Formats: sequence, structure tokens, C-alpha cells
Amino acid sequence: MQMAILVNDIMTEETGYTTQRLMHAALGAGHRAWILGIGDLTYGVDEKVYAKARTSLQRFKDTAGLLRQLQSKSCATERICLDEMDILLLRNNPADDVEQPWAQSAGVVFGRMAMRGGVVVLNDPDGLSRAANKMYFQSFPEEVRPRSIITRDRTEIRRFAREENGHIIIKPLQGSGGKGVFILNKDDMSNLNQIVESVGRDGYLIAQEYLPKAHEGDTRLFLMNGTPLRYKGKYAAFRRKRVGDDIRSNVHAGGVIEQAVITDEMLHVAEIVRPKLVEDGMFLVGLDIVGDKLMEINVFSPGGLGSAQKFEKVNFSLAVLAALERKVNYMKFYRRQFSNNEMATL
Repeated sequence: MQMAILVNDIMTEETGYTTQRLMHAALGAGHRAWILGIGDLTYGVDEKVYAKARTSLQRFKDTAGLLRQLQSKSCATERICLDEMDILLLRNNPADDVEQPWAQSAGVVFGRMAMRGGVVVLNDPDGLSRAANKMYFQSFPEEVRPRSIITRDRTEIRRFAREENGHIIIKPLQGSGGKGVFILNKDDMSNLNQIVESVGRDGYLIAQEYLPKAHEGDTRLFLMNGTPLRYKGKYAAFRRKRVGDDIRSNVHAGGVIEQAVITDEMLHVAEIVRPKLVEDGMFLVGLDIVGDKLMEINVFSPGGLGSAQKFEKVNFSLAVLAALERKVNYMKFYRRQFSNNEMATL
């Protein structure tokens, strides 16, 4: 199997990232795998997609050694044709490219072009384009969503806050990692204008009901092909807890992680969102769940498989790799059975 992985920037990758774990698993299984950055793509005169990419023929015992090699000056850059890959994983996060607007949609655009040659592109570029900001969240059943409004009008937010007894969360429509997230209490209404001005500087805002159980943290549960990811009987999940007075449980915002206990409530939430995720071609997704509600649906480069592995003592990357291998085998089978024109109608 030949696999290419698109990230924001190879040099900003870190040891332990889920992307690195997937590449390490693929190379360890004897597959060819390349990694490339969002600025390394070319659409050629032959209507194929090319890229400057890096790989390693050396086996490493962990992701740290692999990443050092990929980021070293001695790692040669190789021109590859993405149309000749079996798999293209879109692992770039547009929210990390706010200062490079040209980069935010590049993965989706070039991914669509690579699909024309029969490359399996995941997550599906069309699905990702619909999920470009948190408005996508509103397309899921109301049963699993906190009450929310999306606006830039502080009067609307003030009205919503009164309806929620002054206890709401305010965050940017675009963004990730807990950036720009504020909690508003009824005693803080005098700060509303400043909060709206700060968060709304880059676009629309979400005002959302405060979920009391959020005080206890949230659970990241991975879904693969629409169902909870399990390997050797263990769920790919972990729990994040906030620290001190910080309302955010994101790890790089100061949260801590612990082993998750997967409840029937969580599995019910996963089942409710499953049809929409499958329809949109979302292969690997991270659900952030509080009680019986979703806080976030992470479809761009969902991370944390290593955190799940830490507690469950199984390598979930191997389960993801096995699913990718099956997809490639199915695609090759259908190519043998149908012509290119017939494949286009499947």
C-alpha cells in the first residue's frame, strides 16, 4: 500500500501526534508512506496532483525517531504523484492556518482532484468542505446539541444569555483547541460587550448553553467508519479534566487526561450522529462528549490516539491501518471488476 499524509507543516509536527502514529504503523507494516505540508502541492499540466514529500526507509521503534528523521536536514524531499497513491489522508487543520488563508481550503481542493484517479481520500474532501466551521455542528440532530445561537450581534447574545439565566459559553465559530472560549455568568453581564468584541474580531460567534457536567470535563471518543473505534475489546477514548478555574479541558489549554469510562449515554450519542458522519465520508472522527451532549465533532486531524493507548494499553493505530488496508483492497477489487467509466458510476 502507498499512502500520503497531508499536514499543515512537517516542521510543526510533534512526537506522539496521531498523524505520526499512523505513519509509523504503516511503515512498520511494510507499506510506503510519505508526509507533506500544505504548501507542497502542485497541479501539473498533465492534470495530476504532485507533491514534495518526505519518507523514511529506516524502521524506528517509536514515533520520536521517525519524526527526527523526517524533520532532519538529511531527509531528502521526493517528488511524488498523489494520483498514484492508494490512500491520501487529509490531516491538516484549517484552524491552524488562520494567518495563511490560502492554505485553509487547499487540502480539500487538491484532495478532490486526487480522487478523480481513484485514490481513497480520507476524510472525504466534500464532507470536510461542509465542516469548514462549527456551523457544521448544527446539522446534527438537536437531541445531542447544546442550545446555541450563532451571531455577531451582541443584542442577540444578551437576549440568549437572559434566556439561559446568564450562564453561557461564548466562542468563535472558527477555531479549535479551546482558543477564545469564555464563560459568562449572570454577575458578569457587564463584561459582555468586551467579550463579544474580543471573540468576534475574526468572525461570527457561538453562544451556547452551559452544561453543568462540563465542570467535570469531557470524553474524547473516536469513531471510525461511523462506529466507536474498538481494538482488542477496548474503546479508543480518554477523559479530559479542567484544572483550577480554567473552563477549558483541552490538554494544551492546561487540562489533564485520565482513563475514560464509556457509558450507554455516550454510545447513544455516537449512534445518533453516525448516519450523518457516514453520509459525509468521515472516516476518523473525534467526538467530545459531556453527559448526553456533544461539545465538539472533530473531523480535521482528530488527535489523541496516543492518549487512549496510554490508558487502554493497545495500539489503536493498528486498527486504523487495518481499516485503510481493507479500503484499498476493496478499491482494487472493484477496479478489476469494472472499467474506469463504470467505476465513476459506483
